[in-house]
Amino acid sequence: MKELNVGIIGLGFIGPVHLQALRKIPHLNVVAIADKAGSSIKEKVEALGVEKWYENYEDLLARKDVDAVHICSPNHLHAEMAKKALLAGKHVVCEKPLAVSSAQAKELVELATQKNLVNAVHFNIRYYPLIRHLRTMVQKGDIGRIFSIQGSYLQDWLFYETDYNWRLESKLSGESRAVADIGSHWMDLIEYVSGLKIKQVFADFATIHPIRKKPLKPVETFAGKMLKPEDYSDVPIDTEDYATILFRFENGERGVLTVSQVSAGRKNRLYFELDGSRQSAVWDSEVPNQMWFGHRDGPNEIIMKDPSLVYPESRKLITLPGGHQEGFNDTPFQLFSEFYEDVRNGKPSEKPSYPTFKDGLRELVLCEHILKSNRSGSWVTVE
Repeated sequence: MKELNVGIIGLGFIGPVHLQALRKIPHLNVVAIADKAGSSIKEKVEALGVEKWYENYEDLLARKDVDAVHICSPNHLHAEMAKKALLAGKHVVCEKPLAVSSAQAKELVELATQKNLVNAVHFNIRYYPLIRHLRTMVQKGDIGRIFSIQGSYLQDWLFYETDYNWRLESKLSGESRAVADIGSHWMDLIEYVSGLKIKQVFADFATIHPIRKKPLKPVETFAGKMLKPEDYSDVPIDTEDYATILFRFENGERGVLTVSQVSAGRKNRLYFELDGSRQSAVWDSEVPNQMWFGHRDGPNEIIMKDPSLVYPESRKLITLPGGHQEGFNDTPFQLFSEFYEDVRNGKPSEKPSYPTFKDGLRELVLCEHILKSNRSGSWVTVE
């Protein structure tokens, strides 16, 4: 089997997650990382065991032996980097959001199609085995007609006014934060599982901390110390900490989503309930190896992730026997495994099983209509 060489751009939280997942795939080598110079970047690259580091990502793209690139940089850089990677003839996996506007994303979809290059957006939550099992159940009619879908995506990492990150700055992350950052995962997952498209949206945003305190020096500078008032600067925040969105789906049924990054105790909880005419289904990302099913005329049940209990379509995503837990780090491995099947074939399949740039464009279109609804205080039809 041909050896494939891969480069990664960006070494924040998610870059090493990509690296660990890629190293599980046979005959695939991560040969280079690109990231701007920093106080600890060289040490980090060495600790990860990657042979080459570039301060300029274009130097990585210039390597003829690199087959594919994973873009794990801040949001505002995604579109530019993805475009240059495609023009350099590289297959591309991009973190979400694909871009900061649907116009940018549309250009990338068209360019990837023109170049006939394999492309994906890292909507990895699709790859929990029970999610694909539920999608198959919906397709086979086990759930029945879907009445409604409701849920939330809650975190607490921005709970305090002293919590600060580049994602709070709209010039780096885009006009929307909580909805674009985590709400996009929920909406992609719901459309993927249910097969329904969101047709109308009604949104209500809130910024719980309109002024946040930004450390004047890198946080590691203060390691082991108590920060004082003079160690911060007050920064006005123009993105949402919280949002509730009402949905109308194309079949006329309803849904609702709440997203929050200021919910104490919720570390990273994506939750949804899908109510159908035959049964209901509930999934919680903090206990991802089980799914609850509700019945009117019989006992409710909980199914565990086990190859013998799920549809064959889901079995390929299960690498461990029942009772052995699989989690977040396993989802990118499964996504990338399907992605690189197409890379080895040299072109995208007709109906890719993984989320593509088109899915990234879809989420940006939804987010732009949600922003429009919040500004107008009215229902907005998704074009």
